[in-house]
Amino acid sequence: MIDWARVEELISDLGKDDFREIVDMFLSEVEDRIEGLDQSDHTQFLEDLHFLKGSTNNLGFTAVGVMCVLAENAPKPNSAAEISDCYQKSKQAFMLGLDRMSITRSD
Repeated sequence: MIDWARVEELISDLGKDDFREIVDMFLSEVEDRIEGLDQSDHTQFLEDLHFLKGSTNNLGFTAVGVMCVLAENAPKPNSAAEISDCYQKSKQAFMLGLDRMSITRSD
């Protein structure tokens, strides 16, 4: 669900403070896109999937990235709901993992 090696790489490269800022920005931007997923506008849906795929893979949310690839290639009527559900589960696992690593959000 989460690529912890990627997370650790980012923390090592950025430092904890900058990583926290990236996490805050990521969560805000990704949640806005997920809330706005609209499969009735196919072009916008594909643009949102592309954004989500890149963003989530970059921060280690690999399960969400895979769901986006699947929806890009063969969208199902409930793809947006499945992506949202996967994101929420991934976010929960991510936040628990950060707590264990003593990294909290900056807000």
